[in-house]
Amino acid sequence: MLDLFPEAEKPVEIVPARKLVAKVAALYVAPSDHFETRPVDALRLGFDGISGDFHAGATRRSGGREPWYPRGTEMRNERQLSVVAADELAIVAERMGLAEIKPEWIGANLLIEGVPHLSMLPAGTLLFFKDGVTIKVDAQNGPCRIAGRSIAEHAGMVDIEASALLFPKSAKRLRGLVAWVEKPGTIKVGEEISVRVPEQWIYPS
Repeated sequence: MLDLFPEAEKPVEIVPARKLVAKVAALYVAPSDHFETRPVDALRLGFDGISGDFHAGATRRSGGREPWYPRGTEMRNERQLSVVAADELAIVAERMGLAEIKPEWIGANLLIEGVPHLSMLPAGTLLFFKDGVTIKVDAQNGPCRIAGRSIAEHAGMVDIEASALLFPKSAKRLRGLVAWVEKPGTIKVGEEISVRVPEQWIYPS
């Protein structure tokens, strides 16, 4: 009988799923006309994301991150929420010669603590909030010069344009994650999170 799945010369390594425990350190929301956020005590989430937030919506328009579509193509909004970690922002700030980078400067919605290497959580990771909300990680959030300009302006950096370009280089794989709402509800500051990292593997070449 033909073996449809012969043992590969280089077997695919499977990393088992695991669970982590985290906490909501801070929450932020953006006005509908600008990506920068402001602190709040709670976020009310629907299937469209945060009601009234700059990134809310079931769909969005494609941009530079989706070169396979003409710019402005309507597509599924997998970027409803921006999730960051304080320890990673501290590294980026040091690389840029700054004392700090505040999450709201770069449009973050959730500041999470307790997860090492937050930006490296794989796509498909689920974050279960104690009061019932679930969000699902789509991907790393690629740093851009728009956020870099915001940092440069807030920090009072001398050369705004050069500093804006410095952020994408300094924040690569440290800029956090984008996620979407799988189960709606309300998230509160201080809430516990159960993080479920899925089974992982590298597709063989």
